[in-house]
Parts: sequence; structure tokens; C-alpha cells
Amino acid sequence: METIIVFIDDADYAVQMLQPMLPATNHIPTRWVLVGCAPRITRRISKWVTQAARQSWQSAWADKVFAQVLPSLQQPSRTSDEVITQLAPARQSLCDLTQSLTQQYGSSRVLDARRPKLGHELQPVTPGQKQERQQMTGLAAALAGAGVLAGFD
Repeated sequence: METIIVFIDDADYAVQMLQPMLPATNHIPTRWVLVGCAPRITRRISKWVTQAARQSWQSAWADKVFAQVLPSLQQPSRTSDEVITQLAPARQSLCDLTQSLTQQYGSSRVLDARRPKLGHELQPVTPGQKQERQQMTGLAAALAGAGVLAGFD
């Protein structure tokens, strides 16, 4: 059985990334390990929220995201596939989590299906993963250009 570990934080983006990996017919049974990477709670909000409320919110978020992704993985043509879902611990690095999941399920492929965010670098999921540098200079130049155009009106 092939194992694929998928890190997700947005259901629509993850389904879009997973579509090319889903075989139509005659496929090897696959174990999908979906790891939900919940959005961080801001420092201002975290002052007023208890740890239990935070965990409750994260589990509700994960249930919602997994419910949107699971139908694309659990189709009648792929009855031999297995889907395992879990929430990424907030204090553990994703590289360490990937290593522990690889040890638990054997050799596997890892897919980072998290939506890139402008101005925010995502934590790598494997030690060798290259990080795409987000250049804020391009955004600043675009905004400055729009300001100049608005000034001419």
C-alpha cells in the first residue's frame, strides 16, 4: 500500500492539488494521511481565549476542512483506499511531524498542499523543501505605480 502524507490548510486549494494525483482506474491501494494545519490565532485573541476553547476551535476547523476534502478521496471506484486525518500539533515543527508519520506508516510521499500566502513564509514540511521567497518589492512597486496613476487623475 502506498502512503501519501498531505499537509492542508485550505480545502479548495488542497482538492485542486490532489486532483492530478487521483487515478481513474486500476490503481495501487493508497493510504492518504491528511494533516490539517490550522491557522494561527493572533496574540491579541489568544489572551482572551482558554486553551480548551482554542483546541475546540481547531478541531471544529479541521472537521470542516476534512469534510470538504474527503469526498474527492473516498469515491466508489477507489474502495481500497484508506484515509487518516489528524491535526498538526501547534508546538511541533512540521519536519518532525513528517518524520514521525514516515516512521509510523513506512516510506511515503509528502505533498505540501497548503495555500501560499502573500508576505507569509510557510514552515517547511521536509528538511530539503525549498522555500519560495515572497518579494514584497514587487507589491510595493505595484502600489506605488497605482498611486502615481491616481495622482494624475
